Amino acid sequence: MIIQNIATKILELEKRFDEISSARKDLLNDFARYISEKLRSDKIVNLNFICTHNSRRSHMSQIWAQTASEYFEIPNIHCFSGGTEATAFNPRSVRAIRNAGFKIDQENESDNPIYLVHFSEKKEPLQCFSKVYNDNFNPQKDFAAIMTCSHAEKNCPVVFGAEKRFSIKYEDPKEFDGTTLEEEKYRERFEQIGIEMIFVFKEIMNMLK
Repeated sequence: MIIQNIATKILELEKRFDEISSARKDLLNDFARYISEKLRSDKIVNLNFICTHNSRRSHMSQIWAQTASEYFEIPNIHCFSGGTEATAFNPRSVRAIRNAGFKIDQENESDNPIYLVHFSEKKEPLQCFSKVYNDNFNPQKDFAAIMTCSHAEKNCPVVFGAEKRFSIKYEDPKEFDGTTLEEEKYRERFEQIGIEMIFVFKEIMNMLK
């Protein structure tokens, strides 16, 4: 059961599917078909969202994908994130996610803290921290690699262990760090990713009917 504040946010974002271009919908539908075909074969679906530093877009995508799968009651979906290098889950991203209704607990005060991101009343929270994509915390084979930034797409031509690769890239809100637009742009990016991941999992639900 999704946390009520997040369910309300999903209902709001579902009304904005018209913001997704037709070309983008084609890409998202390819992603949805991959997932639905795995599920029809009774297979576990492991999704690893990858960006350079695993600090912003990859975490946002991981969180929304796992949340959307729970909202539409699609089982056997496990979402992860990683980078080509590890830094930290950016606190501006954490703030934007909290502001959208997610409950987040910070587990420690290290340079790369672990955050527990709660999206459901029943499911365990996601453990979110910055890591390389092939960290032992993540699946090592039979997963889909979803490249969420152009830098990682260019600098990681081979994602070892991935059975499928998708390029679903987003603009980096980091460009607005320290400006008057910072909060707005992080909210905008988190909502854009939310709209698209909700679209994907709603399509999967329809494909599986």
